[in-house]
Amino acid sequence: MKMNAYVAGVGMLPFGKHLDKTLKGLAGQAIQLALNDAGIEAGELQAAWMGNAAAGVVTGQEMIRGQVVLRGMGIGRIPVVNVENACASSSTAFHQACAMVSAGYYDIVLACGYEKLFHQDKARSLGAFSSAVDVEDPDGALNVVKKLAEAAGEPFDAEGAGVNRSVFMDIYAMMAKKHMKQYGTRVEHFAMVTAKNSFHGSLNPRAQFRDELSVQHVLAARQIIDPLTLPMCSPLGDGAAAVILVSERKARQLGLRNPVRVAASALVSGWDFDNPEDSVGALAAEQAYQSAGFGPQDLSCVELHDASAPSEIQAYEYLGLCPRGEGGALIESGATRLGGRIPVNTSGGLLRKGHPIGATGCAQIVELTEQLQGRAEARQVQGARIGLAHNGGGAIGLDAAATVVSILVRDN
Repeated sequence: MKMNAYVAGVGMLPFGKHLDKTLKGLAGQAIQLALNDAGIEAGELQAAWMGNAAAGVVTGQEMIRGQVVLRGMGIGRIPVVNVENACASSSTAFHQACAMVSAGYYDIVLACGYEKLFHQDKARSLGAFSSAVDVEDPDGALNVVKKLAEAAGEPFDAEGAGVNRSVFMDIYAMMAKKHMKQYGTRVEHFAMVTAKNSFHGSLNPRAQFRDELSVQHVLAARQIIDPLTLPMCSPLGDGAAAVILVSERKARQLGLRNPVRVAASALVSGWDFDNPEDSVGALAAEQAYQSAGFGPQDLSCVELHDASAPSEIQAYEYLGLCPRGEGGALIESGATRLGGRIPVNTSGGLLRKGHPIGATGCAQIVELTEQLQGRAEARQVQGARIGLAHNGGGAIGLDAAATVVSILVRDN
């Protein structure tokens, strides 16, 4: 979908383990940071889209999650839309907020993502992931793993899935094995992704993990499920990120410096495709590129959904950063590292910045906005002008249930 909305301000808290902070507190702080960044008062907001995925499971807060957060800040009256769409929750909130601004319904709106995944009962945390599948399927999440194992030609053994680890790690492991068999991708390539993102994360003061890891360290770490070691898997996390969006008219009135325009945002859901080359990610990227009038060759930087290290390599391919099957070669070339041709996940990505599910999508927009405005400090991509955010969530069949791809452009 072609968009015409501007990012007026962004705010984000460091991701991590925040047992001492409430869900309302995390979201409220991020929103206030975004308002301050935009130079806008809370009373000027005309509507809000609030993205959260797991509060019902982890904290017990259901139905009015966004209203609870905003009323805690003294914000009422305005329309509040609660958005739940698995890991793509706040990417979807961002997409919807941009669409309403672009259509002319509002001049100043909020998109926010927030999540608390850490809980004293780890089973409750892992339960948040186990619910992001068709639970009416008799075998639930394990049936997704079984189907992927069959597609990969691998034996099905899901012992510990959803108990000792997120069931999504089993899903990513099977996807990785299929890619390895089909294209000759090696486990070392996955370790290169984590090592690269650890370098980027070491430069990001808001990243959950800031230690830099070598490829050898990643390979030697504790195995979660073959071929994934612990650093190849995104961690549990708490956090919040917020974005203030304004119309073109309001952007002129505010005299925005280094304005960042949302050129396109595509939201798609999975389907029962016959062609094994199809994917939700490829469809979303195709729609976003077509709407924005840009292609992968025009991108300055990318924030993508590396919920596992193999996921990043596969995303390289369906986002068009390299031909299909050459994701391993792309990471090996150094092209996706800071200083390379197309830096990917300069924030540290989900692997190192962290992955509080509902907060991830807006956090990607925060990173891209700061990159395009030249304020990413030590991790700055020189001359960054066009950025792409990709975020997927849930699993049905052999692919994600929902995916959002957005393209942002610096207008001057």
